[in-house]
Amino acid sequence: MISSFPALASKTSKILILGTMPGVKSLEKHEYYAHPQNAFWKIMFSLFSKLPVPPDFESRKKILIANDIALWDVLESCERAGSLDSNIKNGIPNKIPELLENHPNIKALIFNGKESHKIFVKTFGSSISLPQIVMPSTSPANTMKFDMKLENWKTILNF
Repeated sequence: MISSFPALASKTSKILILGTMPGVKSLEKHEYYAHPQNAFWKIMFSLFSKLPVPPDFESRKKILIANDIALWDVLESCERAGSLDSNIKNGIPNKIPELLENHPNIKALIFNGKESHKIFVKTFGSSISLPQIVMPSTSPANTMKFDMKLENWKTILNF
């Protein structure tokens, strides 16, 4: 079994971005989206900073907190060979309703890829009535060009 990280959220968080489960590189480094080819941080810094992505995770986290963005995964733990979501078995969900109850300013759920949303809907159904928006996965396994991913992710600026 592998386990996800604690939620990254502040009292002022307005958006919750949900992945599925950290990949192998992220688990090794104990950092969200640590694979160097994952576009997540490049997208966040393109949207909110215009500065280059800093190498240290603490600085990366600050851009999310400063822009009222929370980050977590749909799954708390699972079995998975490698990093692909398609290899996930025996997933145990995170306590997302509890997180939302403790962070009432969160007004939208943004899913990093289709699989995180699929698992979320299967687990929670329609019990959470916030807007749910599925973004293209920032994973290098998604071969969509960066500019197209960035264009799609601009949707989060509306919240």
